[in-house]
Amino acid sequence: MLFDDWLFIGFFMIIAVLLPSAPIILAGVIGPKRHTPEKAQVYECGIETVGDTWVQFKVQYYIFGLTFLVFDVEIVFLFPWAVAFGDIGIAGVTAGIVFVSILFIELLAAWRKGVLEWV
Repeated sequence: MLFDDWLFIGFFMIIAVLLPSAPIILAGVIGPKRHTPEKAQVYECGIETVGDTWVQFKVQYYIFGLTFLVFDVEIVFLFPWAVAFGDIGIAGVTAGIVFVSILFIELLAAWRKGVLEWV
C-alpha cells in the first residue's frame, strides 16, 4: 500500500518534469535554424535604439515595486485567514492581527521614507 502511494507521487514528479520541458525540447529540435542579421538585432518595442542604451532608473521605482509585492503577497495570506475566520480560534485571530500589524508598520516606514511619493 505504501509503495503504491510513492509510485503515484513518483509518476506525478515525472509528469511535472516532462510537461514543461517537452515543448522546449521539441521547439529546439523542429524549430527553424536560420540566423539573419535582422534576428540578431536588439528588439525594444519596435523602435530602433538611438544613442546610449544604458539608462539608469531611480531606486525609488524598485522600492515602490517591492512594496507593492509585499502587499500583494499579504492578500494571498489574508484571504484564507478571512475565509476560515470563524473556525481558527483566538490563536489564529491573534496571529492574523500580528501579521497585519507588521505590514502596517512596514507601510508607515515606507510612507515616512517617501517611497510612496511618485515624482
